[in-house]
Amino acid sequence: MKYCFRLVGLSLFFQIFSCSPKEPQQKKQPNIIVILADDLGYGDIKAFNPDGKIVTPHLDQLASEGMMFTDAHTPSAVCTPTRYGLITGRYNWRSTLKSGVLTGNSTALIPSDRSTIASILKDQGYHTAFIGKWHLGWNWATVDGVPLTADGWGPRDFDNIDFAAPVSQTPNDLGFDYAYGHAGSLDMAPYVYVENGQVTAIPDTVTVNKGHYSWWREGPTSPDFDHERVTPNFFERSIAYIQDQAKEEKPFFLYLALPSPHTPILPPAEWQGKSGLAPFADFMMMIDDYVGQLNSAIKEAGIEENTLIIFTSDNGGSPAAGLDVMQAAGHYSSYIYRGHKADIFEGGHRVPFIAKWPAMIKAGTSRNETICLTDLMATGAELSGYELKDDEGEDSYSMVSLFDADNKVDQFREALVSHSINGSFAIRQGDWKLIMAKGSGGWSAPKPNTPEEADLPEVQLYDLASDPGETTNVYAENEEKVASLKALLIKYIKEGRSTPGAQQQNDKVEGEWKQIGFVD
Repeated sequence: MKYCFRLVGLSLFFQIFSCSPKEPQQKKQPNIIVILADDLGYGDIKAFNPDGKIVTPHLDQLASEGMMFTDAHTPSAVCTPTRYGLITGRYNWRSTLKSGVLTGNSTALIPSDRSTIASILKDQGYHTAFIGKWHLGWNWATVDGVPLTADGWGPRDFDNIDFAAPVSQTPNDLGFDYAYGHAGSLDMAPYVYVENGQVTAIPDTVTVNKGHYSWWREGPTSPDFDHERVTPNFFERSIAYIQDQAKEEKPFFLYLALPSPHTPILPPAEWQGKSGLAPFADFMMMIDDYVGQLNSAIKEAGIEENTLIIFTSDNGGSPAAGLDVMQAAGHYSSYIYRGHKADIFEGGHRVPFIAKWPAMIKAGTSRNETICLTDLMATGAELSGYELKDDEGEDSYSMVSLFDADNKVDQFREALVSHSINGSFAIRQGDWKLIMAKGSGGWSAPKPNTPEEADLPEVQLYDLASDPGETTNVYAENEEKVASLKALLIKYIKEGRSTPGAQQQNDKVEGEWKQIGFVD
C-alpha cells in the first residue's frame, strides 16, 4: 500500500487518499465544484431559515445530503473583494482594492504571478474551468492602444474598447484551462461574453433597463447576450462541462460564479409570481431548480461519491432586491442578523454554506466553526496534495478536518477579519466581535458620515453568543477585550497574513490607506 497525500485524520486517510500502484493518484482526488451565488442572504435558503418564505427544495436537499456550515463568512460584504479572497485565499484589503468594487472595464486586480485555487489545482493534475461572473477585472484591448481610464459607470465609457481583439489578463492567466463569462455584474456594461480571452460576438446594439428590479445600466450589448438567459446559460454550460469531464480520467475543478440573484432580477415567465412573495424570491426559486438539475447531473454521470460540491454566496442580501417588501411579508433575508450587503454587521458577510461529498461528508450534518471563503484555497490545496508556500493563501485555513463530522476540532482558526464596502474592519475571535467603525460601514443605518453616526463611539464590541443581532455595544465595560482584539487585527495587517508562516507584504497603494488609521 502506498500513501499518496498528507492527511488530516485516519477516516480521511483510508477512505480517500490511500492507493495502490494500480490505482492512479489522480483518481483519488475529488472533483471540486464551487457554486457562488450573488447577493443571496443567510436566510434565503429554507434549510438555514426555517421561517423563511422562499421555497428551496433542491438546496435543502443538497444540505440534507451534505454538511451545513452555520458560521460561514465572506471576506467582504460586497462582491469583487469576496471573489478576490475566494480565488487567492488572501484577504481583499491586502490587494490594491481597499474599498468598493470594480466595474465592467476595470483592469485585472489579480496579477498573473499570484497563485490561485485554480492554478494550484491545475498544477496537481486537475482540469480547471470558470463559468460565470468574473468581476475581478481583465484588460480589454483598445481602439487607439491607450489603456482604459474611464471608471465604467457611464454609457460612453466603453467606446474605446476593441471588442474584436483578444482580452488579456483573463481567468485563463490565473490557472483556468477554460473560461467563459462576463466582466462585471449583470447590471454593469459591457454586456458581452468572453470565452478563453475572446469576445464571442461583437456588440451591435446598446441596451438599458429601467425597471424597479430588472434594471441594468446602459451599455453595448452583443447579439448572443440575453440578460434573462444569462443565469440559465451558465448552469446549462456547467452541466455540460460536468458531463464531459465525468468521462475523463483526471479530476476537475469548476468555479460556477453566478450573477444572480443580484440585480437585474429577471425570473423567466415560467417562474414569475411562483413565490407569491417578490421577484427576488421567484428568481431564487429558479436558481434552486437549476442547482437541483446540476446535482442530478452529477449523480447520473456516476461521479457523485467523490465529488465535492460547495454552494455559498458572495455577501448578504441587497436592499435592491426589495428586502423591505419581503420583510413585511415575514421573510428575513439576513435571518436573525443585523444589516445586509455592504455592511460590517453580520448580515453583510454571514452567508449560507453547504458542502456535499458522500465519500467523506456524512449526510445531514452541520458545523458551527467559523469559516471564511478564503479557506477554499487551502482546502483545495490539501485535497489535491499541494503544500502552500508562504506567499500563497495567506488567510486560508483548510476545511478538510471539518468535513469529518465526528472529528472534534478544538480551534479551527485564530480569528476572522471582515470588511465592509467603505473599507471598515471588524475582527472576530470566538464569540467576540470588534468593529473598528462607528456605524455600519455600508448601506444600513447608521450610515458612514451621517449625523446619526457622528456622536457614536469610535468602536463597537459585541458578544455574538448572547447578542447575535449586534444590538448592544459593550465596548465600555470590556476595555481589555477591545485592546486585545485591536492588537490582533493590527498584527494581521502588519504581518501580511493571518495564518502561521513567514511575514508577507500587503500590496502597495497610492495615497493614504485611511481605513487603517487605528494602526500605530
